[in-house]
Amino acid sequence: MPTNKNFNAPAIAQKGKFSVIIPVYNHEQTIESVAKQSLALNIPVFVVDDGSTDSTPDRIVNLRGIYPLHHNENRGKGAAILTGFAEAFKVADWAITIDADGQHNPEDAFKLIQAIPENKRPIIVGVREGMAGKHVPWTSRFGRKFSNFWVLFSGGPSMTDSQSGLRIYPLPEAMNLNVIAKRFQFEVEILVKARSKKIPVIEAPVSVNYPKGIERISHFHPFLDFLRNTRTFARLITWRILIYPFIGKR
Repeated sequence: MPTNKNFNAPAIAQKGKFSVIIPVYNHEQTIESVAKQSLALNIPVFVVDDGSTDSTPDRIVNLRGIYPLHHNENRGKGAAILTGFAEAFKVADWAITIDADGQHNPEDAFKLIQAIPENKRPIIVGVREGMAGKHVPWTSRFGRKFSNFWVLFSGGPSMTDSQSGLRIYPLPEAMNLNVIAKRFQFEVEILVKARSKKIPVIEAPVSVNYPKGIERISHFHPFLDFLRNTRTFARLITWRILIYPFIGKR
C-alpha cells in the first residue's frame, strides 16, 4: 500500500486515529480513482455503496485494501455517511469524508488535519478554492451561497462553503447530534446541530477539480431537493426559535 509520509508525522499521530469514508451512488467512472488515492493516505478507507444501480458495486468489490459497505437500496448521502461513521468508530477517533465524484484531492485531508487545534474536537470543513471558474457548474456556485445563508439563519456557524463534502468529523460526537436529514441536507443540518452542542466548526482551504472528459454525475434534483432543503431549514429554524431557547437553558 502506498504511504503518505504526512500521516506518519508525530504531530498527526498525537491528534488521534483517522479513517476515510467515501459515500458513493452511481459513480462508476470515478470511484476507483478516488478510492485508490484515498488508500495512499495509509489509513482505513470505508466505501459505502448507497444502493448503486450501475457498475459501482462491481468496481468496489475489485478494490483491494478498502472496507466495502453496502445499502440494498438508496437511502441518501447522509445515511451512507452515518453507516460509515458506525464502522469507522470501531477503529478511529476521526472520520474524513470524501466525495466519490473526483472533485476532491484526498491528500488535502492533511490540510484539514493540520487545522485541528490542540486538545479540541471540532468539525473541519474544506473550503473549495476556485469555485468561481467557468468549469464549475452554476448550480454548485449558487447552491453554496444559498446554503451558507440558511445555515447561518438557522442558528449554525457562519460558513464560506457549507456544502463541501471534504470534511473531518470527530467520533463519536458527530454520531450523537441527532441529525434527522439523511440525504444531501445531512451535511448542512449537522453544522447547525454541532453549533447548538458547542462543537466548533472550522474551515480550511482545499482544492477542487471537476475532471474533464468525464461526465459529471449529479444527483441534485432542482425541484425535489428545493422542497427537501425548504423542509430541513424550516424545521431547523422552528427548532431554533421555539425549542432550543428552553432546552438550551437546562
